[in-house]
Amino acid sequence: MQSNENSAPAPRIGYEWIGQGGIYAGIVGGENGEPDYHLIHATIDHEIDDTTWDLALIAAKAPLNGFDDWSLPDRREPRLLSINSADSFDTDCWYWTATQCASNTDYAWVQHFYGGYQSISRKSNEYRARAVRRILIIQ
Repeated sequence: MQSNENSAPAPRIGYEWIGQGGIYAGIVGGENGEPDYHLIHATIDHEIDDTTWDLALIAAKAPLNGFDDWSLPDRREPRLLSINSADSFDTDCWYWTATQCASNTDYAWVQHFYGGYQSISRKSNEYRARAVRRILIIQ
């Protein structure tokens, strides 16, 4: 979890968060005592096309729009993206998450934005990916 904090108010969901490098997707509840956080996704022009899981993990960490804390979303985060930002994603494609399958490490979780489906797929398959960044909500 990134420890960056921001004092500027979040924009409306689905709009660019000026000064934060991407599109605001909403708030994700923290787990295991971690704080809640704002989720921001990269724009479609920074989408990673047709890549394996290992390469998607690396590509998602590339600096973007002045920030170097980008990564693939974990398994929970694409659910929020599917609800709040589905129109920002290609609804005909699967997208990688950063979460590998617990029962078989040759597989990782993927998200489809038409209907919000999740499944597992071999890491050697090629899908799209979109980086996200997180801003902690410190109260």
